Amino acid sequence: MFAALAGNVERVVRGKREKVELALTCLLAEGHLLVEDVPGVGKTTLARALSASVEARWTRIQFTPDLLPGDITGVSIYNQGTGAFEFHAGPIFANLAVADEINRGSPKTQSALLEVMEERRVTVEGVPHPVPRPFMVIATQNPVDMDGTYPLPEAQLDRFLMRISMGYPDHQAEVALLAGGPTGAMLDRLPPVLGREDLARMIDFAGRLHVAPALLDYLVRVVAATRGHPDLRLGASPRAGVALLGAARVRAAAAGRAYLVPEDVKALAVPVIAHRLIVTPEAELRGRTGADVVEEALRNVPTPQAAGV
Repeated sequence: MFAALAGNVERVVRGKREKVELALTCLLAEGHLLVEDVPGVGKTTLARALSASVEARWTRIQFTPDLLPGDITGVSIYNQGTGAFEFHAGPIFANLAVADEINRGSPKTQSALLEVMEERRVTVEGVPHPVPRPFMVIATQNPVDMDGTYPLPEAQLDRFLMRISMGYPDHQAEVALLAGGPTGAMLDRLPPVLGREDLARMIDFAGRLHVAPALLDYLVRVVAATRGHPDLRLGASPRAGVALLGAARVRAAAAGRAYLVPEDVKALAVPVIAHRLIVTPEAELRGRTGADVVEEALRNVPTPQAAGV
């Protein structure tokens, strides 16, 4: 089912199998995805294709500087007929919510996502309103054009399970893209291949996969290796370890295994951990990145042997 879902998305997002699989892993791990890249490489297309491939409700929120928190979460409106306030849900109440150009929203508006991304609910006037399950925020941002943007704070970045970059397609994929016709028309014709109940069963199945104690110890050591690193001002939080475990479980299930191996952790460590790290100014001048620190941790932490896993 994972392969069928990935193949359906690839009908529109061509030549990006690895990125498509990462996005699906994020969805099945019940996490949120940040897609960061230059305009025109398919960030929003990936989000729309993923939404269209699943029989689930999806919404799109275009972030602008004048967007208000209530435009996302919803507001209470007075009903003259009943003489009471009624809650009118905002676009965040969907299975997949696409937050387009999230860094163009003000910090106040960005903060409207903090509660719902972590607790799967929105509190309005003291009343909690749960969002449907599964629930995923797919946010996009352009890292080049920074005029009129507000960088995402650390607390917001830490709530994204993964951050990926689409990158430019290879020559053959770009030729196929041009030959395939307008992307919008292809998205409109893209059939869903997975129902909401099937998606929920896949999520539950991945969550039950066996994880050996030695592998849990290895995962924690990799995450902990970023804390106190001389090139970092901020290392990975415990939430990073939880996110990495959930994503690794999905990767193992998609590979047809009922157990995890160290390669599952290694393959996902950079997209899950790197965006949560803050590099010191001195290290940044030397060209060091969060991804470099994660790769260094993977090299330095001993890999469990097969007998221990």
